[in-house]
Amino acid sequence: MIHYKTKEEIELIRKSCLLVSATLSEVAKFLRPGVTTLQVDSMAEQFIRDHGALPNFKNYKGYPFACCISVNDAVVHGFPTNNELKNGDIVSVDVGAFMNGFHGDSAYTFAIGSISEEVKKLLGVTKESLYKGIEKAVSGNRVGDISFAVQDYTERKHGYGVVRELVGHGLGRHLHEDPQIPNYGRRGSGLKLKEGLVIAIEPMINMGTKDVFHDEDGWTIRTRDGKPAAHYEHTVCVQKGNADILSSFADIERNEKANANLVSDYHA
Repeated sequence: MIHYKTKEEIELIRKSCLLVSATLSEVAKFLRPGVTTLQVDSMAEQFIRDHGALPNFKNYKGYPFACCISVNDAVVHGFPTNNELKNGDIVSVDVGAFMNGFHGDSAYTFAIGSISEEVKKLLGVTKESLYKGIEKAVSGNRVGDISFAVQDYTERKHGYGVVRELVGHGLGRHLHEDPQIPNYGRRGSGLKLKEGLVIAIEPMINMGTKDVFHDEDGWTIRTRDGKPAAHYEHTVCVQKGNADILSSFADIERNEKANANLVSDYHA
């Protein structure tokens, strides 16, 4: 069942998404070597609750934390732990908020201190592939046009592995709604996109093989070859001409840059 959203509902989803974006921008200021991902999770949950919302991942199908925090070879659904982040790590923070009856969802992959040029390229290509997909999220196109755009840029042009087992999704009164939005597929295939469809597009891209496995915690998805993975996610609304991006990376990127300068100054 596809639920198309009214203008009023879209604005409520936007509020939830922008709270998620604000949470991730706080994470951007907080992350550095020596911080634990449990500390990140606690801070993010408190920030969401302080703004009158609920962390919608917490207890979703039994997931015990507010954020999915995935480090290095963990693709998604990573458990926050007491392990300290180290210089050179990358960490995907996926977070959601529920307020006014609607969900928000977004994710961003952060560099901890100095990372290699190879990993930096992975992050850049994955983030760019998200926008390649968003360009196709317009009325009259099909889901496969989004999927193909992501796969073509990451897999065909750059040789990365596109995870098959995990997909983007519709979003609204429920955290996961129809349709599914794969990051691979054929142009012109799948559901025809119409105005008012709200979807989360989230490339999950591996530096090496596309193959993944479940860690023993039952949740964390890791790359089969142990190479790093990147994950970025925006919630968007299908419109004519251009998709309406309901979440935002602007403050995240600003704080990420400022924080990187602080960390480098500290280590200088």
